[in-house]
This record gives sequence, structure tokens and C-alpha cells, in this order.
Amino acid sequence: MAAGLAERSCLELSAAARGPPRRLREVVFSPPGTAPLPAGRYGDSAGGFCYQESAQLAAATRNRFVRWTTSGDTVELVEESLDVNLLNNAVRLRIQGCPFLPGGVHLCEVQNHLVVLLITGQTVHRLLLPHPARMYRSELITESQMQSVFTDIGKINFRDPSNYYVIPSVPGLASNSVASAAWLSSEGEALFALPSASGGIFVLKLPPHDAPGMVSVVELKQSSVMQRFLTGWMPTAIRLVSGDEGDCGPSDLPISLSVHCLDHDAFLFALCQDHKLRMWSYKDQMCLMVADLLEFMPVSRDLRLAAGTGHRLRLAFSQSLGLYLGVYMHAPKRGQFCVFQLVSTESNRYSLDHISSLFSSQETLVDFALTSAEIWALWHNEENQTVVKYINFEQNVAGQWNKVFVQPLPEEEVTVRHDQDPRETYLEYLFMPGRFTNAAIQKALQIFSQGTETHMDLTWDELKKEVTLAVESEFQGSVTEYECSPEEFWQLQVEFWSKFYACCLQYQEALSRPLALHLNPYTSMVCLLKKGSLSFLVPCPLVDHLYLLSNEHLLTEEDAAIFDDLEMSRDVVCLVQCLRLIGESISMEMAFIMEMACSRLQPPEKAAEQILEDLIANDTENVMEDIHSKLQEIRNPIHAIGVLIREMDYETDADMERAHHLNMRMNLTQLYGSGTAVSVVCWGVCKIATIRFLICRDLLILQQLLLRLGDPMVLGGGQLFQSQQDLLHRTSPLLLSYYLIRWASQCLASDVPVDTLESNLQHLSVLELADTTALTPHKLVSGPQTIVELFFQEVARKHIISRLFLQPNTSLAETSLNWPHLITAIVADFLPLLWPSNPSFLFPECLMGSCQYTQLQEYIRLLQPWCHVNMGSCCFMMGRCYLVMGEGHKALDCFCQAASEVGREEFLDRLIQPEEGEMVSTPRLQYYNKVLRLLDMVGLPELVIQLATLAVMESADDWRSQATLRTCIFKHHLDLGHNSEAYVALTQNPDPSRQLDCLRQLVVVLCERSQLQDLVEFPYVNLHNEVVGIIESHARAVDLMTHNYYELLYAFHIYRHNYRKAGTVMFEYGMRLGREVRTLRGLQKQGNCFLAAINCLRLIRPEYAWIVQPASGAVLEINVTRTAKWLYGFSDSNQGLKSRAGVGAVSYRGNLSFGNQVGINLLSAFSCKYERPGASPKRSHDGECTAVPTTRQIEILELEDLERECVLARIRLTLVQHDLSTAAVAGNSTPEETVALLVRAGLFDTAITLCQTFKLPLTPVFEGLAFKCIKLQLGGEAAQAEAWDWLAANQLSALVTTKESSVHVEPGQRDGSPGAHSGLADSRRGCWHGFRGEMLPCSATDEAWRLLSSYLECYPSQNSLYHRCVINKLLAHGIPLPNWLINSYKKVDAAELLRLYLNYDLLEEAVDLVLEYVDAVLGKGHQYFGIEFPLSATAPMVWLPYTAIDQLLQALRESTTNHYNVVLYQKLCDKMEDYQQKVSVATRDHLYRRN
Repeated sequence: MAAGLAERSCLELSAAARGPPRRLREVVFSPPGTAPLPAGRYGDSAGGFCYQESAQLAAATRNRFVRWTTSGDTVELVEESLDVNLLNNAVRLRIQGCPFLPGGVHLCEVQNHLVVLLITGQTVHRLLLPHPARMYRSELITESQMQSVFTDIGKINFRDPSNYYVIPSVPGLASNSVASAAWLSSEGEALFALPSASGGIFVLKLPPHDAPGMVSVVELKQSSVMQRFLTGWMPTAIRLVSGDEGDCGPSDLPISLSVHCLDHDAFLFALCQDHKLRMWSYKDQMCLMVADLLEFMPVSRDLRLAAGTGHRLRLAFSQSLGLYLGVYMHAPKRGQFCVFQLVSTESNRYSLDHISSLFSSQETLVDFALTSAEIWALWHNEENQTVVKYINFEQNVAGQWNKVFVQPLPEEEVTVRHDQDPRETYLEYLFMPGRFTNAAIQKALQIFSQGTETHMDLTWDELKKEVTLAVESEFQGSVTEYECSPEEFWQLQVEFWSKFYACCLQYQEALSRPLALHLNPYTSMVCLLKKGSLSFLVPCPLVDHLYLLSNEHLLTEEDAAIFDDLEMSRDVVCLVQCLRLIGESISMEMAFIMEMACSRLQPPEKAAEQILEDLIANDTENVMEDIHSKLQEIRNPIHAIGVLIREMDYETDADMERAHHLNMRMNLTQLYGSGTAVSVVCWGVCKIATIRFLICRDLLILQQLLLRLGDPMVLGGGQLFQSQQDLLHRTSPLLLSYYLIRWASQCLASDVPVDTLESNLQHLSVLELADTTALTPHKLVSGPQTIVELFFQEVARKHIISRLFLQPNTSLAETSLNWPHLITAIVADFLPLLWPSNPSFLFPECLMGSCQYTQLQEYIRLLQPWCHVNMGSCCFMMGRCYLVMGEGHKALDCFCQAASEVGREEFLDRLIQPEEGEMVSTPRLQYYNKVLRLLDMVGLPELVIQLATLAVMESADDWRSQATLRTCIFKHHLDLGHNSEAYVALTQNPDPSRQLDCLRQLVVVLCERSQLQDLVEFPYVNLHNEVVGIIESHARAVDLMTHNYYELLYAFHIYRHNYRKAGTVMFEYGMRLGREVRTLRGLQKQGNCFLAAINCLRLIRPEYAWIVQPASGAVLEINVTRTAKWLYGFSDSNQGLKSRAGVGAVSYRGNLSFGNQVGINLLSAFSCKYERPGASPKRSHDGECTAVPTTRQIEILELEDLERECVLARIRLTLVQHDLSTAAVAGNSTPEETVALLVRAGLFDTAITLCQTFKLPLTPVFEGLAFKCIKLQLGGEAAQAEAWDWLAANQLSALVTTKESSVHVEPGQRDGSPGAHSGLADSRRGCWHGFRGEMLPCSATDEAWRLLSSYLECYPSQNSLYHRCVINKLLAHGIPLPNWLINSYKKVDAAELLRLYLNYDLLEEAVDLVLEYVDAVLGKGHQYFGIEFPLSATAPMVWLPYTAIDQLLQALRESTTNHYNVVLYQKLCDKMEDYQQKVSVATRDHLYRRN
């Protein structure tokens, strides 16, 4: 393992600037009393400020700093954070007409404020901002964004006199010095130190912001003399004194000022033109020390006499070491750094202890920074290129500076091959991450478009479109010819794109020029501050350090102990020198060969061999000889190559631990989580991958060279050819790994719509991956973020921070953060997470969770041919990508390939973890189950069937898994409409409960689709009863008018020739329609159901033509043994069947004469439960609990019973068709209730038919008709007109003629058919009857009486019941009896008529009836009373109702007050006496004849 170097080179890492330029808030202030100065008077400058607790892990200001740049009268202040994204963190402050002094921005911390002190050429300013520690408590910072200290800068009152002051003209600001210093005193006063126009220093003091006071100016003139200039008072002259030591003169003009604050004092250090360093005490206002710096450097007389103008002074304070002073002494063609330590002696005397002198080259120094151990310097060389170096002046005795490899500018030209499209090539190069910033491209676009449009705040994609449009527009506008050859067109495109590229390059160079160094002494972080951006300097890894060093520096490394073995260190250095020789000789075309080989998945060994051949063929500088000679110096090249490979290989044996929960109290959740930190880390990974790809490429070429040479002296004694081959095969995957990491570091992530993210989360929840540490709900990608940045931000950072800070015995788990150590550790831990051949699969997981499917596909494409780790996981990921892209069959192939690796890879093992309570099966079956769920959610039933069928073959011994898979196959076949395949899958299901569930679903779905033929014709082997039960349960549970389960069940039984069950089904259907669907349509369907049931029974033998009907609400359970007992005990065919065992009663309609076979059939019909369809078994219709039925009964219905039910149904339909209002009650009415409804509706013919069918008395019919006659008798014209409607529904056997038409009604049609009475339906006022050829007018009343008369004539009754009920009804309503009724009843029962008269107190009618009756008995009109033989001695005996006559006489006798009754009484008595006499004579004659 490498021991490492004490000092290494560094890399510059730029923070990503691909987003729109930061929107700066503008603040403009015009100080009164100032005259505008030239804007270009001072050059641009930059600087930075770091918080004192920026290295404390638990501080609110951790990893936060402020940077600034000045240009003319404008300063841009930006607060940066490596942990969180700061909001409102940039402000542009312009003080009109007052250009800022270079370095004229100073920031100071106090307890509650961050104070910004600004110095311009005319004014000084103080800005008070809230301190971050006051704005936020560190332990509460859990969000990824927070407000900056500049959020409320717009609320500051810049015109407050206490916070700004105009520099007085006396003593005045020196014109030839830009030095300045500013600080805060312990009392809160703001002090500004400036070079005086007369030489020396004057200090301007602003009173504390919260206390009143006056602004004062103090000029430091002598060590013992102090003069004060108060505001508003100036002396008439200023004395200029020349002298030594403390005396001031023009030569002591400070050109660099620095201040060191003490508790109650401040030391002001001034590096002056006379090359002397003076130290002043502000409290004592005296010069404490003067040091001549020329004593510490070789000088000439010219230098001593010349005024120093390029000197620089920096301070560095350490609590343990004290105050260090760093001085850069500028001399023509050379420069020197001197480091001193301030030493105090007795009596407040101070001196400088010289620590080190370091010489620099001839570059122009821009800035330098000092720590207690190092100097960091920024130069511009003669070619105006940036040079950054650093040195440890305490340890580096030789004075060897360490190089910083700065970010190079993009190539000046882009090579476009003839087979490439210029537009695509330039766009790819321009927008490759890390090359050009968004700001540079926008500025170039503005110039290229000649300022016609303003392109501001454009995103990366929008900017690419605008660039394309601008260049294409310019190109189209310049082409004047309509036709040109392809070569000319290609050349023109290259010309215009190269022109735009030159503009971009110009602005990129301007914006990337560093202005200053910023060094954080607390975290040791060093930054380069540029105009509008910044970059970070990080330590360079050992291998990269060796490869990047120039040859002269690399020679010095031979003496350094890179490894514990010194000889091995030298071997490695020589090996790296060989690699550098190869790398410097490779042309762009040769490099392109290796790039294309990696991209096209070709073996890198072949490409290296081809490049080697090209190098040998084009070796004009004898590079091969140099390499061969250098190889001679390597003691063991095979071993050295192996060491180098091990240093670059990040492959680990075990998977990295999953991330721990980060400590919230220590605020680790946001550590290095800002966009800036993410960009720096990932760009560092990209730089390392880029460098090491080149190292591996050169190493591969070198190994090919070794194989070609085959010299045992070169290879070392005993080296085997097999070892060379092994190293070659180790180098090739290493090169491909770094190529893949480099590609990922430059591949931009795609913007993902919210709906795609939601859909992806649903898929991940199905796979049960959404709650893993690798996958978090990812927000919409807001900027052009690379996929590596995405991975680090979302996943890797938490793993790395967890490993660094939460592992036991780790040296990093301290409260102080060290940037070089941390960034090195983070990058070193990040690379294994990206390493393709490691078991960790977090990176592809993150891409999948973030919906980066295109990038994930390309990643796996580049990975699969050579990486044999996580092959199954890669196949699964590729399947997910194909699934999203809509290529389902490719996805299925990938999923099936991944199945072979289940149980061997960590990701697939997590994928198949069973849920809590889930049945555990084999790993592969669990994998298939997850994939099936995913395919099901995506909606690919064909693929689900294919995969489930494949899984069935692997689950032969697991019947539970078989049942699950068969159910899955069934479901998706059914969804696709593959009914036959679904039925087959159902029958193959080994689980009876699942089989029943599938069968139930099959029935419901096919019914909903109206695919009833398939449902009926399936054979249902061993499932017949289950199917019937399912259909019956659905039939009884759903709405009758919207579902046709009864009709389905009927067809099911008919198809199997089970006609009795079919009839039973239709009969039940009809009964339910009557109860539940009380509408006209329901009654129509009910009639059809009964007809179908009748047809079914007519198709079977008569002895089997019966069905069993359950009584409403009853549940039948007949024990088989008990049923058999009473079935064979039938004796009486007309009596009801009664259970001898006491189970219940069986009522039977009709004759029962069947044998044992019929009994067995009946027994089978009783083997099921019957209950009221659609009713709750526990509650009644109103929700109350019902009592348990104590009597269980059934009814056995024969064909005649069904025919009667059919008649009843047809009559109900007739009733509802006549009167729709009766539908609600007619549907389930009994025959008796139906008769009442028919009578009320006037359908008397139909009522009589119903009564005759069910053998019911006609009394209600006659009473109803009689009542209607009474109403007509008493009613008006409205009642007469209404009566014709119901009269038309009843037939009369006569010729009925209306005024409009005549119709002949045939007798005998009494079914109430409306079609037979259409002539009567339109009658309004009357008709003409034809009796014996006569035409007599009649009314509706006459027609009603005539109808009643015809009924009494056609339907005789025993004991004249119908006459009596009619007469009762008439007499009860006081209606006189019509003669035809009296005459008719006299023939039938005159005595009863007499009694009725007496009951209703009709004495006169009774007397008339008795008189006529007596005359009839005596022989006068006897035929009108139905007397065949009147009174005679030879005729049979006759009789009179004496009791009734006596009652009549008694009633007349009691009403003697009425004279008419007395006459009647006398008349009746006379008639009776006459009758008695004739009876006596007839009796004697009869007796005489007998004797």
C-alpha cells in the first residue's frame, strides 16, 4: 500500500456553472457630496471571508464563506455554502461614481452581526447583516435550502449618516497607492486605514452603530505625536517631514496594509515604498517597529533606490504559534517571499524572526495567501496563463514549489471529421459538462447575434436551442446560392460554427481568469476566485500526481519514498516516465482509436496494439528507443505494473455497508449536500477518471510493447509470459471502468415530469424498493445535472458521510473539518460506489429510481460485455428500461435472463425479500412473483401469461405457488378475452378455494361481456354444481332488470337438457319479478318466464312434470331419512302431504300418484336450502330482527299450477296495461286481490275469467258491477262519459252500434282483450241496441244494467247468491230495483225477495210481491214465479213463506197511523183469507181423491 507523499500537487476543480447565471439583486446608492471618478481608475479585484466556526461540525456557519469581486464602482457579494443551497445569496452593490479600491471589501464577525466594511476612492461604508448563527440554530437545519445573510440587504438604509462617510480631502487619499485596511474595535467602532496623500496613514473611525458619536480621522505621523482631524475641522496646512525610523515622508507611503486585532488594540502593518515594514499601535498611536526588508534579500543599488510598487503583505495568526507575516518583495525579473514571526520583548518592543525566504520565477504575482506553514501563490506567466503553486516553508528546505494543475482552457479548435455533422460535433463539444460555462456561452450568443436579442436566464437545453438557431440563421443568411455541393455545405457549416466557438472561447478565457486566492485557515480550504465563479484546489491522488508531473519534477520524486520499498518507488517512477513518453507521442487520431473501441465495445487490447503499430510507424523522434532505455532502468517491470494497477483498482470483495441514519443533532444530513459541493466532488471523480483512463491506455500500449519486445533482460529474469497476459487482462477492465465512470460524469440527467416520477414510484412500491436507502422520491431535476452528481446527491453522499463519521475508531469523527483530508476521503469512498465490478449496485438503482432510463440503458450497454459482476441485476435494470420504453417483449427476455442470478446478487436478494406474513417459496419463484406484479401494474397481460407459464414449470413441487400462478394466468387470459384459455387455467388450478374464486370471476366477467355462449358451453367437469351455485347466488343478489343471470341459468340447464331445473329457474325468476319489479316491463317479463317454465315441463314425461317452490321467507332443510319415510307413506291424493316425522308440512296442488322413482326425484329436489331471494336471512323488510321460523314448508307445483300462475300473470299484465297506476300493487297480488283490482278498474270479464280459473266466487264481481251501476244511476254526464272506457273492455253478445261506426261483437270473447272493443272505446254519448230487429236508444247506465243482467243470466249460482248480493247492494244504497231484476229474482227465489223487502222496510213492495205470489200459486201468472204447477187437487203441493208474510202483517199492523198501510193490511188480509179458502177446497179435493 502506498505510504503517500508529504506534499503532492493539487487539482483545480470548478464548481458547475451549467445553470443560468445567478440572478443578482441590484442595490444602487449615490453618496451625496461626491464627484464621479473614472470607472477604470482601479483594476478588478476579488477576495473572500470565512466564518470563525466554519470548521466546527455543529456550527450554523459550517462550510460557509463569502466571496466578492469588485469592478469599477460595483461590488458583487456572494455567500457560498458546501452544505445547503442558500437562497438570495448574491447581491450587486453599486456606489455610483465611487470606484472600489482593490481589496477594499472587509468583513468582520461580531456576536449578532456580520459587518461589511467597504472602501471606495471617495467614501467608506458599513453594512450590518444578521449573523447566520442568529438566523438559524445549527441542530434545526435539516432542509436542503436556507436563507443567506444577504436576504434582507434591501432593507438597509444606505443613506444613514452613521454608516457611511466621505473621505475628507485633507489629509486626502493617496493617488498612487491602493492599499487599505479595515477592522472593528472591541467597542464596535468601524475603523478604516488608508494611505495619506502626504505620505503615511490616516485612520477614519465610525462610531458604534448602536451608539451616538462623531466620525473622527486620525493621521499617524510620528511615533510620539498624533494629530486628530475631527469632522468639519481641517488645518490650514499639513507638514511633510522626511526622516528615518518613525519619521514619515513620501517614501513611507504604504503600498500594502494589514491589521491584526487584539483585545483592546490593533496592530497596523504597513509595507511602504521604501521597502520597510512599519508596525503601528492604533491604541497608542505610535510606530512600534520599523524593519528594512532589503536586509533579507540580495539587492542591488538600483533596487534600494527604486520605490517598491509590487510588494505584498499578508498575515497569518495561530493560537499556538503566534503571528506570521508573509511579504512578497517584487524586483525586476524576480521575486522573493519572506516569512517572519512577530516576536515581542520587554517594554512593548517588537522584532521580526526570519523563518524562511523563498524565491519565485519571473511570473507576475496576482495574489498570495499565507498560513502558519504554507504559502499559496497565484501568478500569470509570460503567456498570460494562470499558474498556481504552493509550498510548505517549514518542511521544504529545498524550496521546491508544488504545482497546482489548473483547469485548462478548451482547445482552440475543434476537429471535425468528414463523416461527422459539424453542428452535432460543435454542440456536443460546447455543451460537454466542464468545458464552457453558461455565462460564457450566453455572452458569446449575445455578440454573435449582434445584440438583436437578449438571452438571459436560459437553461442548459434552452441555451442549446438558441445557439443552434443563431448559428443556423447566420449560416442561412450568408448562403446566396440556391445549390451547392455537399462538400461546400459542410465547409460552410464548419466555418460558422468555428466562428461561434471562437466567441465562446474568448469569453470563457475572460471569465475563467483568477483574480485572487481565498484561503480558509480553519478548514485549510483554498479557492481560486474568478469573475463570476470560483474553483477549489484539492490534493491530487498519488498516481495522478506522478503522471501529471513534468519530467524535471518527476526526476526529483525518485528520491522520495513513494512506497516503503525504495527500489519499488524508483521502478514505479520510471514506469510512469515511460507512460508519459507514450502519452505525449499519441496523436488525436490515435487517441480516437481507443475512444471508439471503448464506445463500440471492441477489445481495448486490439486498439492498443493498433496504436502501438502507428507509434512505431511514425516514430520520428526515437521515442521507442527512449522507452526501451527507460525500461532497462526498471528492476521488475511486471511487479511495478502490478503495483500501479493495484493503486488504481477500486474493486472490493464485499458490498459496502448500507447507509446508517445520519445524526440530526450534529447536522450530518446536509454535510456537503449543496450543489457546489456536489459539483466539486463529482468533477473531482471525473478528473481522476479522465487521467486514469489515459494512464490505463498508455499502460495497455506499454504492455503490448513488452509483449512485442520479449526481451528477458527487459522483463527481468524468470518473468513468465502468463504473468504478462494476466496483467494485460487486468488492465483492460480497469481502462473500461474508468471510461465508464468518465462517461457517467459527463452524461447529463434528463428532466423528468412529475407524472413519470409518480408512475415510477408506483412501480418501485410494487418491487418494494421505494423505501431503500438507494431510492428516495426524486424531485424534478432543476438543472443540467450529471447522473454522477445526481447519484452523489441522492444516495452516495449519505453512505460516504455515514461511513466517515459514524464508524468507530475513525479519525474524521471530530468537531473540526479539514477540507483536504475530507475531500480526498470522500472521493476515495465515492469511486468504489461507482466501480462497475463491485457488488454494490447503488448507482444503477439510483438511475432507475430517478427515471434516467436512457442513461441507464447506455450504462448497461457499455458495461455488459466485459463486466461479469451483477449481470443478473443489470439484466433486470435493462428490462425495466425496456418496459418504460414500451418494448415489453425485450423486457421479458431480460427479466428471464436475470432469473438465473437470483440468490447470487445482493440487489436481487433485496428484491425477493418476502413481505411480513407472506408465504416463503423458492427465491426464483419470489423473483417471478415480483416481476409478475410489475408487469401487471404496467398493463402487459400477454407478458404476464408468458412469464407465469414459465414459472409454472419451475414450481412443480409447490402446489401453493402453482395455484397462485394458475390464478394469475387465468386472470390475464380472462382480461384479454381468451375465454377458453382462462377456463383451461381454471381447471388446472390445484387449490379448490382459488379455483372457486376463479370460477366465480369467470361467470361474472362473461356475463358482463355478454359472452354467454362460451359460459354455457364450457364442460365444467367436476364443477357443475359450483357453477350452478355461483350463478344462482348472483341471480338472487343483483338487480333483476340489469342482469340476466336467471336467463343464463335457464340456458345453462336447457343446454344440458335438464328441463325441470330450467323450469324451476324461470318460475323463480317470474316470482321475483312480480315481487321486486312492479312495472309494466316486469310483468311482461314475468309472463314470458312462466311461459318458458311451462314449456320446460311440457318437454318431460308427465310423471316428472313438477317443480318445488319454496314458500316465501322459509328455509327448507329436510333430513334424507325422514323425507324417505313420508315419501313412501302417501295415501290420499287429494289431501295435503304431511310430514310424519314432524319436520314440516308439504302442501300439494293437484293429484299425486307417483311411485318410488318420483319420490327419489322429489327427495333430490329437497336436498338444498330455499330462502326468499334477495332477502336478509336475519332481518325483515323494515330492518327488525325476524324470529326463527318454526314451520318449514314447501309447495309442489305441477303443470296445471304453472298454467294458472301464467294466467294470473297475463291478467295482471292486462290490468296494468289498462291502468298503469296499479302496477305497484298488481305485481305480487293474490288472485283475490287481483279480482278486487280488476273490479275497481271495470275489467269484469277478466275478473270473471280469473275467478273461474282459481275457482273463486263471483260475488265481488257482481257487487262491484252493481256499485258501478249505482254510481252511473246517480252520476252526471262526466260519469257517463268515463263509463264507456270500462264498458268497452267488457263484451256483450249483441250488435253494438255507435254514432260513428258499428261493430259486431262475437259472443263468448270474455278474456278482456282490448283489441275486441276498439269500436266501443271511442263512444261518447250513446249507442243503439238491436233487440229482435228493433233499434232502441240507450245510455251508459242502460249498458251497465244490461251488462249486469247478462252476467246474472250467464253465471247462475246456488241459492241465487249473486242475485241476492246485487239486490242487497242496490237496496243498501236506496236504489229501487229494476223490473228485470225483480222479475228475474221472482223466478228464482221469491221468498228471499220478500225477506229482503222486509229487511229494508219496503212494505208496499212486499205487499205487492205477496199478492202476486199468492195469485201465482193459485194459478194466475205462475210462470213468472217459476211455479210449474199451481194450486190444484191433482198437482203437487205448493207453499208460501208464511213466516215472512206474518212478519209483513205484523209490520203493517204496527203502522196503523199510516192510512195507506191500513189499506195494504186489509188488502193483504183479504188475499190471504181467499187463499186459505182455496187451499181448504183443494185440500179436501186432494184427500177425497186419495181416499
